[in-house]
Amino acid sequence: MNPTRRLFLNSAVGLAALALHSSLVRAAPRTTAGPASAQPSATAEPFSARSADGTVLAGDIKGDPAAPEILFVHGLRQSRLSWDKQFADPALSGFRLVRFDLRGHGDSDKPASLDAYSDAGLWADDVAAVIAAAGLRRPILVGWSLGGFVAGAYLNKYGGSKIAGVNLVDAVTKLSPDLLTPLAGSFTKTATSHDLAERTAATAEFLAACFHQPLAEAELQRMLVVNGMTARAVNEGFIKTTTTDLEPVFKTYPGPILLTHGVHDRLVRLTMSERIKTLRPDSLLSVYAESGHSPFYEEPVRYGRELAAFTATSLKG
Repeated sequence: MNPTRRLFLNSAVGLAALALHSSLVRAAPRTTAGPASAQPSATAEPFSARSADGTVLAGDIKGDPAAPEILFVHGLRQSRLSWDKQFADPALSGFRLVRFDLRGHGDSDKPASLDAYSDAGLWADDVAAVIAAAGLRRPILVGWSLGGFVAGAYLNKYGGSKIAGVNLVDAVTKLSPDLLTPLAGSFTKTATSHDLAERTAATAEFLAACFHQPLAEAELQRMLVVNGMTARAVNEGFIKTTTTDLEPVFKTYPGPILLTHGVHDRLVRLTMSERIKTLRPDSLLSVYAESGHSPFYEEPVRYGRELAAFTATSLKG
């Protein structure tokens, strides 16, 4: 049997077991469209958090304060708007949903110093600040791409006592050429170029590489604006980090882990998630056959059901 198909089938068995124990999971046909045309909920409320170094972070929060909590952390050059489909997903309507713009991104402050992005401890402080500002008790921590690195940095510095579980989505957990694609490597040069024309072209190419399924024109235009808002220092600083391997952190984290990965990811190899699965045999690996780097966006209905089931089961443990 093809190894990828075997992974998919094995993961499906585990996730099906989760779904049977969750009354929050709702049957829905497979679709690539967002649950509500990817429009953010009008009931989401803005909030801000001040990190340890004074960086102010912009965020949104939605849902009953007493409900189980999910904290979403987006990827490089993206924003909190990346999670619009999740904020509009009926399968996640029973949860307290929180998202924020990482430092240097979206509406959050954009420090000029490269040290503000190379220091993994500062990314960790941002998550801690958001948890405090949003009054979260013990959320599921979702980390997409760079967000997986940020989640690992948080666990490394603050431990896992305040985190009920972790969902790593096409996550960067180790900075290694063997686990990232050559295309991702090329962006470390072009996306940090001081030549505006080269950097602009790289921004558009990077965004396109995040998806297997083509984006609608309106979605593409909005995402290009968001990507263009990211400070150049973010890319320049991050590639200088001395924290390159967070695999040991996820190995020792005692809580449950859900690994979500698109088969057609052009930036982060499936091997990255498979390594965490090897280190944590009790984790669940869910492989998305119709997605690239963004399965939560490309197959949102399935993703919402699985995240809801994982959250409900994690909080029972």
